[in-house]
Amino acid sequence: MTLDDVRIASEIRALLSERASGASICPSEVARRLHTSPAWRDAMADVRRVAKALALDGVVRITQSDAVLDPDAPIVGPIRLRRGGRWEDDGIPD
Repeated sequence: MTLDDVRIASEIRALLSERASGASICPSEVARRLHTSPAWRDAMADVRRVAKALALDGVVRITQSDAVLDPDAPIVGPIRLRRGGRWEDDGIPD
C-alpha cells in the first residue's frame, strides 16, 4: 500500500467507526473528506480500489442495494461500504 492508500483506508475505517455498526458509507464521502476541492472526483478510483482491498481482507463489505458484491469481480455502478466480518472496534483486523 502506498501512503495515499493508507490514508484512504484510515478514512474508510474512521467514517465507518463514526456510524452505527449496521450503517454504510458512500465511497464519495471518503473522497470528499480527503479532497475538499472538486478534485475529490479524481480520487474515486483510488477509494474504490482501496475499498476492494479491504473487502478482500474481510474488513469491509461492498454492497449494492442489499447485495454483497464479490470484490474480485468487476464492480460497476454506485456502491456502499459496510463493516465486514473481520471488522474490529478500532477498524483494524488482528
